[in-house]
Amino acid sequence: MVGGVIMTHGDDDGLRVPPAIAPFQVVILPMLRDNDQDAALLDYCESLRASLSSVSALGEPVRVLLDKRPGKAAAKRWDWVRKGAPVIIEVGGRDMENGVVSLLRRDALWNAETGKPAFQSPTREDAATQIPAMLEEMQTGMLAVACDRREANIDRSIASFEALADFFAEDKTFPGWAEVNWSKPTGAALGAVEERLKELKLTFRNVPADAGPANGPCIFTGEPAVERILVARAY
Repeated sequence: MVGGVIMTHGDDDGLRVPPAIAPFQVVILPMLRDNDQDAALLDYCESLRASLSSVSALGEPVRVLLDKRPGKAAAKRWDWVRKGAPVIIEVGGRDMENGVVSLLRRDALWNAETGKPAFQSPTREDAATQIPAMLEEMQTGMLAVACDRREANIDRSIASFEALADFFAEDKTFPGWAEVNWSKPTGAALGAVEERLKELKLTFRNVPADAGPANGPCIFTGEPAVERILVARAY
């Protein structure tokens, strides 16, 4: 799962973890100054953490971490960006005075006009009510992007072993997958197919749950196909 997430959702800033599987969906970072204001700031952040932990997103209570570790807020922020936390909230003394928080979405990290992090500044109360819907929106959007990317890299037109060989002979960084007709041979017939695939450095990957019905002969044996399977190269 982790490898697939990295390949599908990673970017130049690190990992982007879908909210449904993120260990922490929201990380709160108090900007501690080692002074008398720290206790009040932690209380302010704890109130937000408690509010978020009491509501649900994606069918489960929101998973929230209040990161009380010492250190500069910017350094901790980018640590959580690289780890892919879906929502990162920074809270400083001025935020507390104004009753707001500084909120950053991992799926919309940058402001295209300024080139700076795209912080939002909702009130603490609005953040607590808006974040569950935000997490669900992020999950839906990331799934749609992943599905579109997957579909764009599957060729379903290959109808012969020769065409399969030609498809993977192209010099492409990401060769993608081929979904082909398959007759489920066994014994020596299966061994012969595996040897032919081995020569091309290809392997059977899986039988897609939503694959259409077989619509022609098996490209490996010429026998009537019974299902469609994915073939690809590990890279």
